[in-house]
Amino acid sequence: MKAYPISDSVYCLHADIDTDDLFEGIWPIPEGVSLNSYIVKGEKIALIDLVRDWIGAPTQLSDELASIGISFKDIDYLILNHLEPDHTGWLAEFKALNPKAEIIATGKGVELVKSFYKITEGLRAVKTGDTLDLGAGKVLSFVEAPNVHWPETMVTWDAGSGTLFACDAFGSFGKLGDRVFDDQFSAKEHEFFERESLRYYANIVSSFSVFVERAVKKLEGLEIKCIAPSHGIVWRTEPMKIVERYLKYARYMNGPAEKKIAIIWGSMYGNTRKGLDAVIKGIEAEGVPYSIRRVPNEDVSYVLADAYEASGLVLAMPTYEYAMFPPMAYAIDIMKRKHVHGKTVLRVGSWGWVGGAKKEYEAAVEGLKWTCMDMKEWAGAPADADLAELEAKGRELARIVKEGPKAE
Repeated sequence: MKAYPISDSVYCLHADIDTDDLFEGIWPIPEGVSLNSYIVKGEKIALIDLVRDWIGAPTQLSDELASIGISFKDIDYLILNHLEPDHTGWLAEFKALNPKAEIIATGKGVELVKSFYKITEGLRAVKTGDTLDLGAGKVLSFVEAPNVHWPETMVTWDAGSGTLFACDAFGSFGKLGDRVFDDQFSAKEHEFFERESLRYYANIVSSFSVFVERAVKKLEGLEIKCIAPSHGIVWRTEPMKIVERYLKYARYMNGPAEKKIAIIWGSMYGNTRKGLDAVIKGIEAEGVPYSIRRVPNEDVSYVLADAYEASGLVLAMPTYEYAMFPPMAYAIDIMKRKHVHGKTVLRVGSWGWVGGAKKEYEAAVEGLKWTCMDMKEWAGAPADADLAELEAKGRELARIVKEGPKAE
């Protein structure tokens, strides 16, 4: 394993995590995730961001450090842009190996070092505009980026190499293998990472979209040559591509999103699915692209990414014990927590003994800023008249999505 040079004094280290564990204890990562750290060398050495002891990540970093003649004991400064434990979980062990290393974070970050790891010595709080002189002309500066996506977050800037060390900003799911830079991946591989950057954003960052826009605003004027996040591809050839992508994602929260429809459905015995098929027939007749996810069969992580990107939603669910189908209730709760706002939504579904999902649904979506079409429910199997109405509703939703928001 080796370190990857960004410049003659800046190196990327990364640990690939390939596991059945869930990211943040919630989100599946079937294609893994990378934990990226960085070395900046002057007369002194700074390590930017750490790892947790996850699938041997510290050993992977140690081997990569050795490839450039460095060990953890040689580090003079550990810069923690973000204190979430995937970037700091090995901090106590690092400090035991290297008690002389000074830990640098924002003021709120320093407090988290104390509370998470009970380390109270060798800490330095920094704020926007503060600098760290490593000698030999190498000076790092810091910019606070609160709530991207924790309150203590900052980014580190190396003007000499034009590298922005962005931590969780501009990240993605997906392990990297033996390459880390954007120009080393094929077009097909970039399609994968684009999907996984959307899912990462929707799962991890979307609630804080307004803060993403503010953080990007703070970076105006920097001559960025490389975006170096702590998950995913390091962007040295087209660094602004991932910035523009994140800004696009941030704007989805208040619209307009993409002219697509995300279909999310669950069915107990097939009657709701029969009605949904008619809705889909109407959507297809209008030529609007759509995605389709079944709950609980498909994880809500993927549901969330599709819903976040799309302008229109179809929620197809039966009534279950006088209320919503529980997996759909969970999916809606996650969308509410992650601020999936500004959608045009069609809800359809069957009921057996009696309806009841409608009342719970209306309470659940309150505050989501959704434009809800008249929902369609039916008893048992859908009749021909029900199917005709459902097809018409699918066409109506598709036309709304195609035409976009009305000018006011």
